[in-house]
Amino acid sequence: MKQNDIYRLAAERPDFAAIAEWIPKGATVLDLGCGDGSLLRYLKETRGVRGYGVEISDLDIVSCIANGVNVIQNDLDSGLADFEDNSFDFVMLSQTLQATRHTAELIQEMLRVGRQGIVSFPNFGYWKNRLNVLMGNMPVSSELPYQWYDTPNVHLCTLDDFESFCTAHNVAVLERRVMTGERVVNLLPNLLGSTAVYRFQRGI
Repeated sequence: MKQNDIYRLAAERPDFAAIAEWIPKGATVLDLGCGDGSLLRYLKETRGVRGYGVEISDLDIVSCIANGVNVIQNDLDSGLADFEDNSFDFVMLSQTLQATRHTAELIQEMLRVGRQGIVSFPNFGYWKNRLNVLMGNMPVSSELPYQWYDTPNVHLCTLDDFESFCTAHNVAVLERRVMTGERVVNLLPNLLGSTAVYRFQRGI
């Protein structure tokens, strides 16, 4: 990957850079719902990671191969039975959490297969989303680009929702990064942040 491509990806997907900061060089990773493999390719170039992507789309599988990413075709909602316990240092779910149907089961599987999990997702509690709903419309934005009738998203949530889920399911949050664009949001993050990234592990 050329240096310009790395900068472009970091600008287009600020969660990529946030995820990269948490992953040690040479770590093993599994990227669930990896799309065209851009995140794995970014991490290979910037952190020297080793690992695989999991994707169901035929077109994205072709793109992963073109990106030099090892990819397995599978439906995430069918689980991760093909992977042994603690096979990876990190299991990632980038901008895919909201499109999973069996979310609780998948998070638990992430923590079986990996020592730690990382997720990023659009924050439905972001003030612009709240304003859209208040005005009587489902939000459409760069983080939520679909119309209500063609969206793959089935489980949208807020930061508070996700953290309540973690508490209820014995998931220990280790770090959180909340952003709007490339700007990190620390003040009123559930209201002012459009994207959230979490690093977590199984609770004790």
